[in-house]
Amino acid sequence: MSNVKIRDIRVIFTEPDGIRLVIVKVETTEPGLYGVGCATFTQRPTPVKAAIEDYLKPFLLGKSVDDIEDIWQSSYVSSYWRNSGVLNNAMSGVDEALWDIKGKMAGMPVYDLLGGKAREAAPVYVHSSGSSPQEVGDKMEAFMEKGFHHIRVQVDTPGYSTYGSHSGKAKTAQAKSKKEQVSNGPIPITTWLRDYDPAKLYAHPGGVFEPKPYMRSALDLFEHIRGRFGYGVEILHDVHERIPPILGVWFAKEVEKYQLFFLEDLFSPEDNEYFRLVRQQCSTPISMGELWNSPHEVVPMIKDRLIDFIRIHISQMGGITPCRKIAAMGELFNVRTAWHGPGDTSPVGHAANLMLDLNCTNFGIQEAALFGDRTKEVFPGSPEVHDGCMWPNGKPGLGIDIDEKLAAKYPFRERAFGGAWDTVRRADGTVVKP
Repeated sequence: MSNVKIRDIRVIFTEPDGIRLVIVKVETTEPGLYGVGCATFTQRPTPVKAAIEDYLKPFLLGKSVDDIEDIWQSSYVSSYWRNSGVLNNAMSGVDEALWDIKGKMAGMPVYDLLGGKAREAAPVYVHSSGSSPQEVGDKMEAFMEKGFHHIRVQVDTPGYSTYGSHSGKAKTAQAKSKKEQVSNGPIPITTWLRDYDPAKLYAHPGGVFEPKPYMRSALDLFEHIRGRFGYGVEILHDVHERIPPILGVWFAKEVEKYQLFFLEDLFSPEDNEYFRLVRQQCSTPISMGELWNSPHEVVPMIKDRLIDFIRIHISQMGGITPCRKIAAMGELFNVRTAWHGPGDTSPVGHAANLMLDLNCTNFGIQEAALFGDRTKEVFPGSPEVHDGCMWPNGKPGLGIDIDEKLAAKYPFRERAFGGAWDTVRRADGTVVKP
């Protein structure tokens, strides 16, 4: 056992490409030895910083960097109440940094510490979205020409806000004629409520969402894609928990014939039991977990084989330490991993994802964020994505670093409502889950 201790823990905020990222740097008593971890909770970054600086840092200073498991377990119970998004992200930043340190001390990438590689690279999926099925298909074709074989597809729902695509606020009655509105589905409520100001009904920045027009648009998209490309390319789709659960059951049955690689976030975590109905009625592969915080949510879903892909945001669950155990449980039940990896998982977080991707036998797919040049400059050693895969660089630890001087050039920008998630509403004003 070494005699290296935790000397300092610092939180670094940076936003090189329009997304707020939270990085934790754990410095040690060994000169020049430190580790970095991802604690990005982009909607609530300042509470994460406070949790680290006000509570975890005083608790952990002077502890041995060797004792990752003990540090995680003691930090987990130190707040008494557990499994919050803020605390888990704070713990993740420290946990990933400690794995980074351990790998550097051993002279090994973290995947070697976990038992070595089960594959050379991690196949990824990329995002194709557009205002029409044709536009989505054109973008798919461009990705396929670059060697990508797994593509998430999302399309605008005309007149409505749509998750994962570019459509903006719902169009009001003044913006389109009644004839045009009917051709796109149900007439927006403003057509009948002439005494109301549409600007008030549609004033919320997220716009208006209605489930049935969305489902029709998505089914039309799948029909177009399979007609254009056949079944030689894998397609994925994200519902993002927006539709009523019983409609989700119906939707899962309807998409079965299009042979999706997986259907994502069909229900919210509060409605996990509805997955049993889906299992009883169709064989559409299901991915879930992006919004989970707690093992109490995860374990029953794996144990009862109600999902096919574990789609956890690793920092939201507390880092590599808990997620490698969840992955191991998934292996026993033949449930594959599909770690959450959008742009608000920092490059450090993607590097942590990749360590598990390479090691786990039950790896399924990895979501890829195609970061801009500024982000790659701030994070030297960011995992490379090409030929349909994410590739490791073979360096010790997580294989990634942060240039703090460059990071400081991109401070957080001011945001309305503090940067809260931009919720959408039904036409009558009811809040829709994200």
